[in-house]
Amino acid sequence: MSAVTERLTKLNVPYEVIAHEQAFTSTEEALALGVSPDDVVKTIVLDTPSGHALAVIPGSRRLDIRAAERAVDAKHVRMATEREIEKGFPTYELGAVPPLGSLVGAPTYVDPEVMRHDTLVFAAGTQTESVKVRSEDLFRSEPMTVARSRDCPTPTMDSPGRRRR
Repeated sequence: MSAVTERLTKLNVPYEVIAHEQAFTSTEEALALGVSPDDVVKTIVLDTPSGHALAVIPGSRRLDIRAAERAVDAKHVRMATEREIEKGFPTYELGAVPPLGSLVGAPTYVDPEVMRHDTLVFAAGTQTESVKVRSEDLFRSEPMTVARSRDCPTPTMDSPGRRRR
């Protein structure tokens, strides 16, 4: 049992562990699992003036660093380097930090688009294992702040000039 599944069990969160081929990105994870990148969330480790923080955004989106600065209410926020992640989160593989700030002692900022999904899939600490949970169950007992930290989607072909929200 991993630290992630131990934490979910302790919080009484139902989950499904899904083994898959090695995936370095959320897009690769989605492909390995046969799901849409929108159903996968990625956890981005931020370096802030007060330490590390986690930004949780849809796997199909990119981090908007200005939105992240507003979310954490700080200037000079940046993505942590690989070396900083390896040092600060040594029990997790690169690209596989879970969206559970309580596990790593970091404040967690969840994009509102993530909260609109019924179920989520996220890396469970390794590049070959993911966890599927209901978003409501995952964040019910997890301390977090809902704040936009992703880029705005581009208009789609079926809705010219409109942006999905």
